[in-house]
Amino acid sequence: MIVEVIAVGTELLLGQIVNSNAATIGAALAERGLDANHQQVVGDNLDRAAAAISLAIGRADAVVITGGIGPTQDDLTREALCQATGRDLVFSEEYADRLRGWWERRGREMPESNVRQAFHPDGAELLENPKGTAPGLALEHDGTLVFCIPGVPAEMAHLLQAEVIPRILEAGGDESVLVSRLLRSWGKAESDVAEILDDLFTGSKNPSVAFLASQGEIKIRISAKAADHQAAVNLIEPVENEVRTRLGDAIFGADDETMEAVVLNLLASLGLKIGTAESMTGGLVSAALTSVPGSSEVVMGGLVAYHSDLKHKLLGVTDISMVVDVDTAEQMAIGAKDLLGVDVAVSVTGSAGPDPLERSVGTVVIAVSTPERTQARELHLPGDRERVRAYAVTSALQLTRLALLGKWWSQ
Repeated sequence: MIVEVIAVGTELLLGQIVNSNAATIGAALAERGLDANHQQVVGDNLDRAAAAISLAIGRADAVVITGGIGPTQDDLTREALCQATGRDLVFSEEYADRLRGWWERRGREMPESNVRQAFHPDGAELLENPKGTAPGLALEHDGTLVFCIPGVPAEMAHLLQAEVIPRILEAGGDESVLVSRLLRSWGKAESDVAEILDDLFTGSKNPSVAFLASQGEIKIRISAKAADHQAAVNLIEPVENEVRTRLGDAIFGADDETMEAVVLNLLASLGLKIGTAESMTGGLVSAALTSVPGSSEVVMGGLVAYHSDLKHKLLGVTDISMVVDVDTAEQMAIGAKDLLGVDVAVSVTGSAGPDPLERSVGTVVIAVSTPERTQARELHLPGDRERVRAYAVTSALQLTRLALLGKWWSQ
């Protein structure tokens, strides 16, 4: 069954309120295996809202409309639904009495504008809303189920789970589950990942494969629809294994695993302590590591040696005439390891811009020193100053992960 979601409210179009309801509804539909091909956002305009509803009714089996059923003049969803379906707006005296009682029980007189909430399209069923005064609406029109639920998130969520989804399933929505696995990679461009996995993207429908780029990280989403969770997991597993095989060490985690958490868990499993020595990133690598709860078990500390003189005095860098350099990065890592008394140290130096520092903007040198060896790698990262710095942090953590696994040195 195909379900379409319409969020009503000019404030959503203006960005004054984040459209979290659409995300909540989309996730709830996916959990029950219900397909959502489209979402719409429309402002508080009668004609445009009616047009959006008409469009959705024409291409979906069920339509869920959130927002626009409150008591104010700009709450026009009821009227728009009437216009889209050719129905009259009728009044429920029974519900109006219930509204008055709701206010009386709270010792207040009901504003007359609240009576608007007792109006509804002819033939619609009023859905009980125990968390607010605006009732939900349920209507069948030309074989399509239409639901109107409040825009207030708590009220919306209750009616969605208590009324809307059960009615959709009862009407013929095959109850199934949609499960997704998110593999997280670093170090390969989105175009490279797409090319490596092209046949999986084009040749697999269930599970399906999609790519998401975020802050330089490339995520591979594998989604499967099945009768139950385990059946969906079984569909995902061989595709996941193939993706991991093809992308190799570029895959650092899955789902909610962050790079810093992966590195910390690896350090803990190996019984190793880590420290940092940073120049260009100004402590961002250390901040990333210590942002994870429990990081104090393996993170001893970090040094920010921004000025060249400090690289020499604190970290033992012998030649400070050229700091964006492999030798400098390696000496920084070794110096930090000795000074902090740690087993592993990672260092970062580079030219973040906007003006070049010795080397072109985006040149970054990262070194990792482990109990086995010390080695540095020069990278050339894209973007402005902040992006170069952000990419450098994740790159430093990725190279640390590979060094701990004993795999970096062979690449």
